[in-house]
Amino acid sequence: MNSDYKNVSLKIMKSALVKLHISVFLAGFTGVLGVLITLNEGLIVWYRIFLTVISLFILLIWRKNLQKVSLSKAIQLLLIGCLIAIHWVCFYGSIKYSNVSIGLVCFASTGLFTALLEPVFTKKKFSWTEVLLGSISLLGIYLIFHFDARYRIGITIGIASAVFAAIFSVLNKRNVSQIAPQTMMLYELSGGLLILTLLMPFYLQRFPTTHLLPSFEEWGWLLILSWVCTVWGMDLMLQALKKVSAFTQNLSLNLEPVYGILLAFILFHEQKQLQISFYYGFALIAFSVVLQMFRVVKNKKH
Repeated sequence: MNSDYKNVSLKIMKSALVKLHISVFLAGFTGVLGVLITLNEGLIVWYRIFLTVISLFILLIWRKNLQKVSLSKAIQLLLIGCLIAIHWVCFYGSIKYSNVSIGLVCFASTGLFTALLEPVFTKKKFSWTEVLLGSISLLGIYLIFHFDARYRIGITIGIASAVFAAIFSVLNKRNVSQIAPQTMMLYELSGGLLILTLLMPFYLQRFPTTHLLPSFEEWGWLLILSWVCTVWGMDLMLQALKKVSAFTQNLSLNLEPVYGILLAFILFHEQKQLQISFYYGFALIAFSVVLQMFRVVKNKKH
């Protein structure tokens, strides 16, 4: 009986990890789309969220799956969505100021910030093991930052993106067991859309751009970014978050650079722009991910 329970538990864990890693692959592709879409980072995120909110609202109303939430919970979700929007703006800003590879690899520091913040926001005990694993990723980023001065602005913005990602992931962990993933996504991204719409005039004044509207081809990329990478990707991630910790989620997201960087190498030949320090740093980040995945499966950690 106990053996059957362990087998079922392990299958559930593996299923959650599969969903998580599919969502990570889709997240890696968003970096490539950030280059293919020539709009500035603020407009990319605004269009991404706008298309996602409209699509999700129509889908949930059509399926009659829109879950009712209390006013206090709705406000909480809207505020979390503001953090998601800021995270995305910083993420694409990091790519615009450096390249896809640098922007994605900076995101790996999310694991460390989550290990530090999750005990603050939840009842989870502080784990020195998680801090150590997250620090390995941060050390990898430091190697790149220290030895390649060309991308320091992009790296700094990328680390800010990771901080916001850690905060909203930890806060989401508290809500994911109570609210359906797509309803949660709709409320959160509505908050992101609201804050970006209010701030966009000031943003464009500070960071002027040559064009506000996407080209025909860019509309296609934006739809992929919205429907595939956001709606489907975030739904898978929120499902996985029901079974794994926020730290495991964010450390798994360190694989996002693996997929995104390989695509950037193939499409944009970014390997010609990178120094050897990038590969040393990237190796440390990959090492931390392998250790955590082994730790999760071995301990059947939820």
